[in-house]
Amino acid sequence: MHRIAVAILMSVFLSSFTISAALAADTCASQAADKKLHGAAFNSFMKKCQKDAKASCDAAAADKKLHGAAKTSFTKKCVTDAVGK
Repeated sequence: MHRIAVAILMSVFLSSFTISAALAADTCASQAADKKLHGAAFNSFMKKCQKDAKASCDAAAADKKLHGAAKTSFTKKCVTDAVGK
């Protein structure tokens, strides 16, 4: 019984690690690196990606009905996570 519980915990841990790694790999910075962008192209891509992330995070905050400091905090963390800086 103990081995089954350990196996279940390991599978849950590994699946959550894989999901978080996949999400972390999809940041603006990682996309720019994958595209091998440098200089003005990098800056332009990052600016557009950050703008898109802000719009997406604002929509998510509205869906969660956040206001004031909660909305600001949520949006700031959401954009930071999406940009990957």
